[in-house]
Amino acid sequence: MNLTGQQKIRIGACAWSFPEWRGSFYPGELPDSQWLEFYARYFRAVEIDSTFYSVPGENAVRRWVELTPASFRFSCKLPREITHVCRLRDCTAELNAFLRAIEPLESKLQVVLIQLPPSFMPKDGRQILRKFLVQLPKGFRFALEFRHAGWHRPQIIRLLEQHRICWVWADTSPLNERNLAPFEFLPRTTDFIYLRLLGDYATKYDGAGKFVHRYDKLLWKREAALESWALKIERHLGEVRNVWAFVSNHFEGFAPETAQRLAQRLGYELRLPSTSEKQFAPKDQSQMDLFKEPTT
Repeated sequence: MNLTGQQKIRIGACAWSFPEWRGSFYPGELPDSQWLEFYARYFRAVEIDSTFYSVPGENAVRRWVELTPASFRFSCKLPREITHVCRLRDCTAELNAFLRAIEPLESKLQVVLIQLPPSFMPKDGRQILRKFLVQLPKGFRFALEFRHAGWHRPQIIRLLEQHRICWVWADTSPLNERNLAPFEFLPRTTDFIYLRLLGDYATKYDGAGKFVHRYDKLLWKREAALESWALKIERHLGEVRNVWAFVSNHFEGFAPETAQRLAQRLGYELRLPSTSEKQFAPKDQSQMDLFKEPTT
């Protein structure tokens, strides 16, 4: 892949605040308040998962901006209050409040992710969705993830094309299919691709609600799936302005390494912290500044 193609692609994780990453990605003694800054040394983008649970405060948003380089980019999940509680109805006030809250991200905010619940089906939701899309402001780019196969219809593709909304490509295939390449309904509805390698969240907890795995290393490999996704991205790369690919721990057990493996299949190197970098324990911010790589 040439340099122009590489510059279109940004690969990152579906969040950065994972305690299991301490020692496996983050230095063991690095305060979690500095995790985003450390993360941004290796990745060019991140999907903010915390905005799904609550609208962020102004100080938090400004800190995200301050801790990341000018070239870094964010995607924010729309709050579940809008998608799962209101189910896209009568939520204008909540939508406007959220968009005002994330305004300080400015040029660093590239996409707002709308993740619909599996129970949101076209039979009752088609007209609700139409009304919701009409009210979305033009100053933001949106990506929409359907979790119910009933939405996989030509008229829904045209609806998203009309409003310039990206149809999210999401891989939620279960572990027993990890060696199978995914052949899903994958329309491209706008000038960018938004891929989410999520894995099977049903394997996250046991019957008692406790974590099944510790996500600090690669636990299983989905070679065929990664190869398939890389081929799909390459097939469309000349037709789009950007590709956003975000990886969950549940896909292969450790999102940073999965991101690196996807990058390798796309023909470029995504560097992760070395052993010495993971052992680094800054005593203060000035030491953290000294540890940064010089910009070119």
